[in-house]
Formats: sequence, structure tokens, C-alpha cells
Amino acid sequence: MDYSAKYRDAAAIKQVIHAIRSLSTRKWPIMEICGGQTHALLKYGIDELLADAVELIHGPGCPVCVTPLEMIDKAILIAAQPDVIFCSFGDMLRVPGSAQDLLAVKAAGQDIRIVYSPMDALNIAQKNPDKRVVFFAVGFETTVPAIAMTVYRAVRENIRNFSVLVSHVLVPPAMQALLSAPDCRIRGFLAAGHVCAVMGFHEYIPIAQKFNIPIVVTGFEPLDLVQGIYLCIKQLEEGRFGVENQYARSVTEQGNIPAQSLMSQLFAPVDRKWRGIGVIPASGLQLKPQYSSWDAEKLFTLENMQVNEPEICISGLVLQGLKKPPQCPAFAQQCTPEHPLGATMVSAEGACAAYYHYRTNQSVPLSDKAHV
Repeated sequence: MDYSAKYRDAAAIKQVIHAIRSLSTRKWPIMEICGGQTHALLKYGIDELLADAVELIHGPGCPVCVTPLEMIDKAILIAAQPDVIFCSFGDMLRVPGSAQDLLAVKAAGQDIRIVYSPMDALNIAQKNPDKRVVFFAVGFETTVPAIAMTVYRAVRENIRNFSVLVSHVLVPPAMQALLSAPDCRIRGFLAAGHVCAVMGFHEYIPIAQKFNIPIVVTGFEPLDLVQGIYLCIKQLEEGRFGVENQYARSVTEQGNIPAQSLMSQLFAPVDRKWRGIGVIPASGLQLKPQYSSWDAEKLFTLENMQVNEPEICISGLVLQGLKKPPQCPAFAQQCTPEHPLGATMVSAEGACAAYYHYRTNQSVPLSDKAHV
């Protein structure tokens, strides 16, 4: 059975789009946090269908995209060690570092393995006791519980040849940083449903109250997205500012309490640099000091590395919603998915990749998108 079919029903989507157009008295600037939502909005042509009622601003919710450049270089330095097996999700291998990417290191003969779960990396460590196995732990709150469970098991079983290179980031501090910027134009947020499935949406309530801004937790299918936009605009038109949950089939206010408990047991908040954006206070997670024996940054003494971003790439402005990818002079010219200058072009959730696939000559006609 196709459970997604009803969320891609053209008649239902058109009905909501009509309601948005009827409701909106101006073109409201709304940011979708998640890069997966960005891809869905462009793939199904929702941004074009609602161009007269909504300006969709693309946010920094792509974990691959915001992983800082020096963290990629740290991963490359670790992976180049002769006694290391470096494990990562596949989407990190082509993210450019300052000189090369992990795929180039793999091509040079180093043992770099794509895994589908951090537990896979731990199993590799158990099978290779003479090697140091490092897992590249990136992602928002969505991926943290699985990594926390893996470290917990490594500690419990005293697996000392396993460690994690941690580059986790958190959504609420990033939202507050964007809203506090002097050039902020955001009037509403679509919050990422998968993050809220773990964390709930209680953290967003004080943000909505402090900044007088509606926040709607939204799913990833076309109907989810247009319903989320409708709820956001309805609040704006009525002068209300609160948190609503469009994605109630997967999200509760409190979220997954056992997952949160495990996360807080192993990780602590830390100031984190975001690629192209800079340091956002308390926007990341790091392993607590008692777990430093499983912290790759400490084990390989790489904590203080600093690297400059390439000047031609404007991915930082794209991630902050200040520019759209086609405004970059390198877009689809010097910078393509085959030869990316920045992570926003290579990532499956990157805004530049979305525009390249759905807004260049390769994109499908609007009338063919999602049968809308």
C-alpha cells in the first residue's frame, strides 16, 4: 500500500493552494528550515504555484551543508592515517574540504567505508581490533539518538578502538540567530517534522513568543507543505504568533522522551561553527568529558583547526536565506553537482542542488510536477 498517495493528491493540494491565495493579502516571506522540505517545494513546483502569495526562504536545515569546512578537513586528516578505518554516511564523501574531499582520499587507497548506521561502524571496530575506527557523526537532532546509543554501547562494552568525530547541530539556536539578525525578513517558519519527532515542539514556543512569529511543524509531502504554509499565513493574517503542529501523525509536543534522555546522558551543548555562517552559541552538541576516550577530535588532537571559506562560494548567504542559489555567479557554471564549490551543491538536501535539478534546463515542466 502506498501510504504517501493521499499526501500527493492533486485535488487536495489545489484546494489548499486556492485557500492560501484567497487568504493572503500580501506576499509573506516564510522560511522552511529543512533542506528536505526545500527539495520537495521545488520538485513539486509549490514555490511557483504560490509565487504571488508566499516568498519561500530556504533555511540552514541541511546538516551536510552546515558542517564546517575545518570539520571536513579534520575528517580527511583522520581518514588519511594508515591505521584508521573511517566510516561515514555516503553524502559526506563528496563535500569539498579546503583542498580535496573524502572521496579523493578513498581513491588514493585509504580505508573509507560508507555505512548506513553508526552501529555498522561499531561492528567494524569489533571485527578489526588492530584498527582505529572513526565514525563521522553529523546531523541535526534527528540523527543524534542513534549515535548516542552507539557510543553508549561502545562505552558499556569497552570498545576502545571506536570513536566519533562529532559535528552535531541544533535547530532552535539557529532559528534564534536568524531572527536576531538585523537584516532578517522572515515572518514565519515551517519547522522540520523529523527533528520535532525526536525533540517535540515545546522548544519552539518561547521562540514564537519572543519574536512574534508563527512556527508550524510540517511534514515533507506536497500536501503537508501547503497545509503548513496555509496555517502559517492564517496566523500572520490574523495577527497571531504561536506554534501549530501540522505533522500530528508523527509529532507530539514533548517528542521522544527516552531518546532525549539518552542524548542528554552522553552529549552537552556547545558553541558550534556553521559552514558559511559562523559560530552560533549553544547550537551544537559534543560528547561529555567522561566520554572523551571515544571523542575523535581529542584522540587525534585536532580541536583548534581553523580554515577559511572560498570567497567565490556564497553558500553562507544561501543558508541564511539572504540569497537564492541562482544569484551566485558560480551557480551551474564553475559550481555543479559534479564539481561543487560548496556543500549546498553536493548535498541531497542542499538548496543549490535543488535549484540545479529543478530550476535549470534539466528541471521538468511545472505541469508535470507531482501531477498538480
